[in-house]
Amino acid sequence: MTGPVSLSPIMRVLSGERTARPPVWFMRQAGRYLPEYRALRSQKGGFLDLVYDSDAAIEVTLQPLRRFPFDAAILFSDILVVPQAMGQKLWFEEGEGPRLAPILRDNDLADFVPDLSVLQPIYRTVAGVKAALSPEQALLGFAGSPWTIATYMIAGQGSRDQNDARRLAYRDLAKMGDLIAAITSTTITYLRAQIDAGADAIQLFDSWAGSLPPAQFERWVIAPNAAIVTALNESHPDTPVIGFPKGAGGKLPAYARETGVTAVGVDETVSPEWADAALPKDMPVQGNLDPLALVTGGPQLAEAVDRILNAFAGRPHIFNLGHGIVPDTPIAHVEAVLAQVRGR
Repeated sequence: MTGPVSLSPIMRVLSGERTARPPVWFMRQAGRYLPEYRALRSQKGGFLDLVYDSDAAIEVTLQPLRRFPFDAAILFSDILVVPQAMGQKLWFEEGEGPRLAPILRDNDLADFVPDLSVLQPIYRTVAGVKAALSPEQALLGFAGSPWTIATYMIAGQGSRDQNDARRLAYRDLAKMGDLIAAITSTTITYLRAQIDAGADAIQLFDSWAGSLPPAQFERWVIAPNAAIVTALNESHPDTPVIGFPKGAGGKLPAYARETGVTAVGVDETVSPEWADAALPKDMPVQGNLDPLALVTGGPQLAEAVDRILNAFAGRPHIFNLGHGIVPDTPIAHVEAVLAQVRGR
């Protein structure tokens, strides 16, 4: 079992400490905005070729820490390796994103043949990254939350409104319940192995949580995330869990109270002042700079950074984006934000 990293600022914040300046990492900090990533990708081939090549994935995970003074590395992988381990075929269409088959809108989960051995290279990546980090740097593992994973498994790809998954949730409660339970169980196994391999903390990405009305949000977002957190707390009580229900909006306080997560990630659509007032007192918060403000730069970027820092100054805070960094982000703008945060 992996315990907290005593010298890591992020782990100190996740333990409830208010640090002199907030530690920083960015979602998707390893990726296409870095020329060194693009060079390696061109050598290795497709995205999944990088994910399942442990040496390459270690290199990609570490690239942003060599260039920038981030306080954490986040595992380079993808949330859809879980449905692949559950028996779906996974591939990426150039310029269009992930595809999964056969789709569960028209097929049954019972017909799939799970193979959790496909995840072994990812655990080797975690161990390799952990060995390369200093004690001041935390390693974050992650997984997609069950609702978000289910939307991809049902439709076979991403969608704007998650229509297929939402319809199935109303039409066939038993089928959706069985699917969510299966994803939850696989995710718990996956995350426990990441922690055993060296992950210091875990982030749960619920990228499509915002598509659900309150009652469905309680059933398909809060309940399964709470089950994951409970299971991880039982097996790895010293490992913090950051929950990121993108688009939750006014449902965010209920998520924070009821899932048991250690910290909450706040997306860019949420007022940081409102989040500070609405979320449980002293709960660590992560976020929430608009990734497009980071692209634009200039005075508006500096003002946005200051607003976030001021809003969360009274509680434990990890500075981050409100979603993933985008490919056309100028490196100079990342440097400027890090200098501004570190200069507080």
